[in-house]
Parts: sequence; C-alpha cells; structure tokens
Amino acid sequence: MGDPYILMLVALAVLAIVDLVVGVSNDAVNFLNSAIGSKAISVKKIMIIASLGVFFGAITSSGMMEVARKGIFNPSMFMFQDIMIIFMAVMITDILLLDIFNSLGMPTSTTVSIVFELLGAAVCISLIKISANDSQSVSDIWNYINHKKALEIINGILLSVVVAFSVGALVQFVSRLIYSFNFEKRATYINALFGGFAITAITYFIIIKGMKGTPFYGEIKHLIEGNTILIIAGSFVAWSIISQLLIQVFKINILKLIIGVGTFSLAMAFSGNDLVNFVGVPIAAWNSYQAWEVSGVAADAFSMGILAKKVPSNVWLLLLAGGIMVVTLWTSSKAQNVIKTGIDLSRQGEGHEKFQPNPLSRVVVRAAMGINAGISYIIPKSTLDFVNSKFQKPVIPLTKDKTYELPAFDLVRAAVNLIVAGILISIATSMKLPLSTTYVTFMVAMGTSLADRAWGRESAVYRVAGVLNVIGGWFLTAITAFLAAAIVAYLISWNMVMIPILLALVAFLIGRNTLIHRNKTKEIKKQEYIERAELITINGVIEESADHISGVITRVNKLYTNVVNDLANHDLNKLRKTDKHVNKLNDEIDGLKDGVFYFIKSLDETSVQASRFYIMVLGYLQDVAQSISYISRASYKHVNNNHKNLKKGQIKDLKGIDIQLSTLLVKEAAIFENRDLDDLNALIIEKNELLTSVSASIEKQVARIRTDETSPKNTTLYFSVLLETKDLITALMSLLQTYEEFHLSTKQNNQ
Repeated sequence: MGDPYILMLVALAVLAIVDLVVGVSNDAVNFLNSAIGSKAISVKKIMIIASLGVFFGAITSSGMMEVARKGIFNPSMFMFQDIMIIFMAVMITDILLLDIFNSLGMPTSTTVSIVFELLGAAVCISLIKISANDSQSVSDIWNYINHKKALEIINGILLSVVVAFSVGALVQFVSRLIYSFNFEKRATYINALFGGFAITAITYFIIIKGMKGTPFYGEIKHLIEGNTILIIAGSFVAWSIISQLLIQVFKINILKLIIGVGTFSLAMAFSGNDLVNFVGVPIAAWNSYQAWEVSGVAADAFSMGILAKKVPSNVWLLLLAGGIMVVTLWTSSKAQNVIKTGIDLSRQGEGHEKFQPNPLSRVVVRAAMGINAGISYIIPKSTLDFVNSKFQKPVIPLTKDKTYELPAFDLVRAAVNLIVAGILISIATSMKLPLSTTYVTFMVAMGTSLADRAWGRESAVYRVAGVLNVIGGWFLTAITAFLAAAIVAYLISWNMVMIPILLALVAFLIGRNTLIHRNKTKEIKKQEYIERAELITINGVIEESADHISGVITRVNKLYTNVVNDLANHDLNKLRKTDKHVNKLNDEIDGLKDGVFYFIKSLDETSVQASRFYIMVLGYLQDVAQSISYISRASYKHVNNNHKNLKKGQIKDLKGIDIQLSTLLVKEAAIFENRDLDDLNALIIEKNELLTSVSASIEKQVARIRTDETSPKNTTLYFSVLLETKDLITALMSLLQTYEEFHLSTKQNNQ
C-alpha cells in the first residue's frame, strides 16, 4: 500500500530540488541588487558573501517550516491521502509558475505563490470532502481552512508593500540630507555613527533574531530576553567605535563594509524566511509519511493532526537545500535577467527603459507632480534650497577616453536598501510571518529611488509603469497560484495516474522554457549594438555601424523573401510570425534612435562630425524598417481578411523582384561587412535595373486593371508592395552612398 506514496515522496524530493533552482533564480534579485547595482564590491566577492549568508540562513529557517504544515489549513481535518495530494499539487504548480516568471525576467514572490497554492489546493480538497459528506455544507469549509492565519499572512504581505516603500523612502531622504551625494567629504564621525547604527541593526535583527529558529537558541535565551535595550545600546557604541577605527586607522570605506555585511544579512534573512517556500512542503510530506507508515491505518482514514505539533527540521536537509541554492546563484542565467529588471527600475541615470508607459503610470506621474508643486508652494524657499543642495549630483571629470561607467546608484542608497530590507524581513521572520522578501526588497528599492530623485521627468513615466507591471504580476501570481493549484489537486484526486502525466508536463515545459531563454540570450549576444560609451572616434563609428548595418540588411533580405513566399502561399501563420520579426527589427532601430543623445554626448571634440553621419544612418535604417514593416503588415492584413490570392502573374513578378533584390542585398551586406566600396558602381547599375523592373511590374498591373483584373483589394496590395519596395531600395542605396562619402572623407582627413 505504501509504494505509491513512496514514489510520491521521491517525486516531491525531485520537485523540491527543481523548485529551489527556479525559486532562487527569481529571488536572487532580493539580496544581490543593491551590491551589484552600486558596484561597491566585485561581483565575485558579492557572490561569496551572499553564498555564506544563504548557508547560515538555511540553519535558521526551521521555525518557518510550520507555515507549510499548519499555517494555511487545519491538518486534523485531512487524511494522509488528502495531504499528499495537496502537497503534490502545490509543488507542481509552484515550479511551473516561478519558471514562467523567470523566463520573463520579472521578480515575483515565492511566498505569495506558495501561500496561495496551499490555499487553492486545500480549498479544492476541502470542497471535494464536503461534497462527499451529506451532513456538511459549503459554509463548513472554514473548519478546514485556517482562515485567521491565512488572512494574517495575506494582510502581512500586503502591508509590507506599503511599509517597505514608505520606510525606504523616509530613511533614504534623511540619509541623503545627512550625506548628500558627496558622501566622501563627510566628517568621519558621521560615517562612524552611520556604520554603528547600520551594523547594530543588522547584527541584532539578523543574528540574534535569526537564532530563534535554531536549536542553539535555548542555550543563550536567558542572555538575550529582557536585555534588548542594553544589547542594542551596547552594540551601537561598540560598532560606532569600531567603525571610527576602521575609517581612521585602516582607511576602510565604511559604506562598502555596510553593503558587504548587509548583503550577507539579507541573503541570510532570505534563506531563513524563504527556504520554507521551496522545501517546507516536501519536508512536511516526509513527516506525514513517517507518521502514517507506523500507524497501520488506511491512507484515506489516517487523520493528519500530527502535523499540528511542532517537529524540528533536519539541519542536514536544510544545509543541503542551502547548498543547492548557492550553486543556483552562481550558475543561473535567468537570475541575471531578473536582477537586471530590478536594477534598471531603480538606477539613478537615464538609459534604455524596459517598460512602456501606460495610462495609469501617466496619471500617477501627473498626480505626483501636482503634489510636489503644492508642497513647494507651502514650504519656505530657503528650506527647499537647502534640501535641493543635498540632492545635487556631483559632476565627474572624465578624460578623453570616457570609459568610466557610473553605477546604477551610489553607496548610500545601496546601504539604505540593505539595512531597511534586512530589518523588515528579520522582524517578520522572528514573528513567524512568511513576509515576502521580494515585496520588501523591491518596494524598499523603489521607495529609496523615489526619495533619491532617481525618477526624473525623463524617466518617471517608464519607471512607474515598470513598478505597476511588477505589482500587477504579483496579483497575477496570487490568482494564478490559487486556481492552478486547485485544478491540479482536482486532477490528482480524480485519478492518481495524473501525477506522472503532470510531472511529464512539468519536465516538458521547463525544458522548453529553458531552450527558449537560451536561444533568446544567444540572440541578444549576437545583436550588434553601437555602444555609446566606446564609440568616441570616427573610425570607431565606421567600424561598429558597418557591422550593424550589415546585420540589418541581411535580416531585411530574409524578411522580404519570407513575405513574398508566404503571400504566394497565402500562409497566414507564417505571415504572422514574419510580422513579429519585422516589429522586433523596428524596436531595435527605435532603441538606437532613442540613444542618439547619449551617443553624441560620448563623442570627443575631434569626432563630432560623426554624429551627423550616425543620425543619417539611423534615418535610412528607419526608412528601410518602415518599408519592410508596411509590406509585411499589408500582406498579413490582406490574408487575414480572407481576400483573394494574388494572381500567378503578380506572384511571378514579385518573386522575380525578390530574386533581384536578394542578390543586391547580399552584395550590399558583404560591402558593409568587408568595408569594401570598390564595387559601388556595379551595385548602382543593379539598383537602377531593379527599379526599372519594379516600374515595369507597376505598368503591367495597370494593363491588367484595364483588361482582366477584377479585385480592387489585390490591386491595392500589389501597388503597395511595389511602391514600398522602391522606397526600400532607394533607402538602402542612399545608406551605401552616405557610408562611402563619410568613409572617403575620413580617409582624406587621416592622410
């Protein structure tokens, strides 16, 4: 009888490992963002510090395991069989959900996902049990669900969003008033006091509070409890003195030390608070199986009230889980993707924005501007001038090479992010509340960004849109987790054969998502972007832009051929895919145009003329992209509306033009790739022949209209394709001529 459940335990163990990997890939953003974004410490050292924090945190997570056992439902109301179904449904759902968010590069909450998965699966099984019992009704579901604890957890998570944002903004504002952006010039005693406060908060809340979850706490309990004020005051004095010595004697930057200790503490708090999200369910399942195995009672008759009792977790299992988390930190590419999202939304400078503005973000920004104007009207001008002086960013003098890369934010903000987030998470951990570390760290970072005036008029609408998208994703996580876990639990309860089917589905989807993410990463690496910080000379502009132009021409060649072939076959699905690739090309060129300001700023005085060339190149590339975009969209619209196929003569002419255009584009791409402009005259002759062919096709269509053409829609499409093809050819040749002129003028100047 026990064999099926042993197999379920094995499956849960494997799922726990996978869940650790996908979970940490998403949650690494919580404790790595501040250190990586500030560039305070090398990435290698940051990873070592975070790894140590995760290991220590794994030991302190024992107390949090109770949430998975009895925090959401009343275990005494469920039989062993019910519990195993709930746990299996939760793990399957959790892995799929987190992997989807990782692939999208969006930080979500592993705490919210596990809480709502437990809730959804437990509600589903409860309703099944109630429906099978004539003496019970739907209102009896509250006997099954620990609704008070569940509501407490949910309220705590939602409250954490407001508290984290508000506290982060307030502490950052005060810190900036104390430090300004010229924190290197502050008096050493200010740094020492700040270090004393920061490290005291970290050591008390992370080390002392964290030890409550370990078996060792009993030995030092009498020394800690009742002496809180004395411990905090003594720590503050001691750490302030130590900080002063480190600053004056050893010349250590105390902010970097705080960031290092803060990264360790936040990694420890994350591991102590969130480890339950990944292994709490499998460990609870193992405890359930041990209790049922020795009972001799049938699986559907053995009550799981045993789970309500406190059971110490196996320290070795926790350390093993910590080890898996550490390995994932070092190897996960998806973790880097999620980290980038958090840093981009909180960075101090301008740059490419990942999210597009939406109506709500515009309303929020306008409202904030109105409030700011009202406050400015009330507060005295002298006070505003004093505050504004503290927020003046320093101007960093650069040499001609201009290779200095500013961090996303400075050491002060990074330290505040870590201190505030670590304290809030540690308080929640000590109260046995599974507070969402993602919610806290993300909202603290957003609060400090706002207070630090990182969201200026140029970026606010994009940043607010990004924050709203992430928060919307959190609500989507809750709803999806609840419904998906309930459906999976129902399928498993219907027939146990669904378990291997669902596990196979999990393996397939994770493998598919991994391949898609890997291909996308490779594609991004292959894309040749003009780096604004490096192209400081004319030769650099020529070399890099030539590679980029060659790549665009090659892609346009392929896209045009695809449109012609798909239109000939009247293939709607392929036209839809081609249109997506065309839109992607347009977005990339738009991204380059958005960066023109930064490109021109990066040029040195001897190569300012390169800016005119670069702007013209982008203009021609945009013309090319718009032409292929119009051709693709018109073709897709024609087929999607179920209009008549193009006639054989029209298709024949289009394919002839495609062959000529393809030959021309291959040669033009080779010229840019090889920087060989000797064959330009031959290309101009071919271009003129191709334009003549296009004009001849237009005249043929005019003749058809007068004789046998009966479809106005075909005529509209055909003329549109031919005219846009002429524009595309003209833009490409103008691009080549502009490149040649600039290349020759550069040679003459060099000579």
